[in-house]
Amino acid sequence: MKRIVIGVAAVALLAGIVARSEAQPAPPPGGTAAPVSSTRWTPEQLEALAAPIALYPDQLVGSILAASTYPLEVVEAARWLEDPAHAALTGDALAAALEGQRWDPSVKSLVPFVDVLRLMDRNLEWMEQLGDAFLAQQADVMDAVQRLRQRALAQGTLQSTPQQNVTTEQSVITIEPASPDVIYVPYYVPDIYGPWPWPGYPPYYFGPPPGVFIGGALIGFGIGIGFWQPWGWYGCNWHGHGVVVYPPLHRRQPGIPARPAYPQPAAQPWQHDPQHRAGVPYRDAPTAARYQGPEGGRHAFRGFPPPITPARPTQPAPGGRETPHAPAPTAPMPRPTYGRPPVSVPHAAPPAFESFGHGPQVRSEAARGSSSRSAPPAHAGGGHPGHREGVPE
Repeated sequence: MKRIVIGVAAVALLAGIVARSEAQPAPPPGGTAAPVSSTRWTPEQLEALAAPIALYPDQLVGSILAASTYPLEVVEAARWLEDPAHAALTGDALAAALEGQRWDPSVKSLVPFVDVLRLMDRNLEWMEQLGDAFLAQQADVMDAVQRLRQRALAQGTLQSTPQQNVTTEQSVITIEPASPDVIYVPYYVPDIYGPWPWPGYPPYYFGPPPGVFIGGALIGFGIGIGFWQPWGWYGCNWHGHGVVVYPPLHRRQPGIPARPAYPQPAAQPWQHDPQHRAGVPYRDAPTAARYQGPEGGRHAFRGFPPPITPARPTQPAPGGRETPHAPAPTAPMPRPTYGRPPVSVPHAAPPAFESFGHGPQVRSEAARGSSSRSAPPAHAGGGHPGHREGVPE
């Protein structure tokens, strides 16, 4: 029953995207819409997008970048956690419950990190832009994360703590959990990077959740989250400028000797799976063509499937043979009009969720298709969800 409810909610969410696509919000005061012809993300834009997660442990960075390319599944997972019965699950019980979900493994890997998942859900425009940028310019996004880490390191604000180990090797900064079984999520303010060099592209900032205190060091940590991924886990190949997927880890039970070290497959480069895109249009035709083929590139990025040309019936030809007619031409499918893109990021096709603005609005729209939801979703805690410092609300 719950799977049916999630499916209905997803359909309602996509229907809401199309229904609201007629809206044409004006650019923010003092700004102008970015030119539609520009399809490359600049270093300034990429650093602004990566700023909220650049100082996360490498495992979380990899999971977030991969999961951000499946925004609808992230929304579904966050809504799934709003059920108190699901929110109370931990360890093996949580892993068993997630095995029955159809989400991409990168989305499942974020469910134990509730605050991170909610951050992505409540800031949909940022999440979708981050995923679009990663799909289009994976190496550039990884380099932007490294530049931000270098900047924080030069400021003296990024360093090893009881929660994490920061190491530098060949100009590459890695951030790993101090304990291999527990990950602490860091929370910090933009000042951690020092004076921001791009005043026209201020870093995204969403604030810490309740209970997290950011002290004079400009950084704080949440509670430790047990790290065990029965479906594999993610990491960063900094020298290869990409995200990699590692095989599942064997979990050690208390009082039981560790299993012998069997040969494990090597980490594999992450590959985007269009099936988990769940109908969310790609940002531009080249990206759609890369993952859906030429026809998908011309049509699917608009939010439509490739057209199907029906075969016309055959008719007898001279001599009694039947000769099929050439396929009948199909009328062009209508193209929806999306809202204007945000000031700081160029879009050949604006974000699919742009018409909604913030996560709570999306959840409200999706809830219209779910008769079993009688209470509104919980209000975001801490900071200002969806607020981007330096940009008028």
